[in-house]
Amino acid sequence: MLDGLFDPRRWQITLASMDSFWQGFGFTLQVTIAGLAISLVLGCILGVFSTTRSRILRAISRVYVEFFQNTPLPVQVFFYYMAGPRVLQAILGAPSPVRLSSFAIGALGVGLYHAAYISEVIRTGIESVPRGQMEAAQSQGFTRAQAYMLIILPQTFKVILPPLCNQALNLVKNTSVLALIAGGDLMYNADNFVSTYGYLQGYIMACVLYFIICFPLALLVQWLEKRSKVRPRAKKIPGITPEPTKEA
Repeated sequence: MLDGLFDPRRWQITLASMDSFWQGFGFTLQVTIAGLAISLVLGCILGVFSTTRSRILRAISRVYVEFFQNTPLPVQVFFYYMAGPRVLQAILGAPSPVRLSSFAIGALGVGLYHAAYISEVIRTGIESVPRGQMEAAQSQGFTRAQAYMLIILPQTFKVILPPLCNQALNLVKNTSVLALIAGGDLMYNADNFVSTYGYLQGYIMACVLYFIICFPLALLVQWLEKRSKVRPRAKKIPGITPEPTKEA
């Protein structure tokens, strides 16, 4: 089987079938962008909930995080695929189950799953900001919501950018779970090619295309981590910042 990896004829057939791989690549990118948007919005809300004084909001955040972090993503996706249509039928009062598109299942699946992890990242980022800043903001007339939006969260995102990019990286790779429900993603199309021809080149091409998405994100994570370790230099203000003294 391994000898076939270097067979020019197999590679020719694989390259001739690249249209399906590129379709899966584009679909995976769309699911990634939508899922990332869902996870960021919901993760921010839950992260803020976990740092509020309200026990109810903290409990909602904790239950959500524990549930999604301690159940497998494939099980969650299968639940959306099988139970989602009947849940929507009951909510909308439709005469028959309302089918969800593979795009909706994929975006919701990875979005809701990674929101639990992003909320924990945001919680730790918020806790790293001195508490006195919230008190100072409220003393100036800001509400707690305004203080979070204008003062706390902007500082939080500067701290948590590297782990956030790591979550985006994991989200891209987890979109491959859609292959289990014939989602039309990159992994599903690669699996179809291998099932049709029996050539492992299909999986190699899938790895290459995933690498094209993930490698730039990995480089961004490394750059952000290095940047976060660099101490900022003090700004020179004319007339205020003292000039360095020269030794004789």
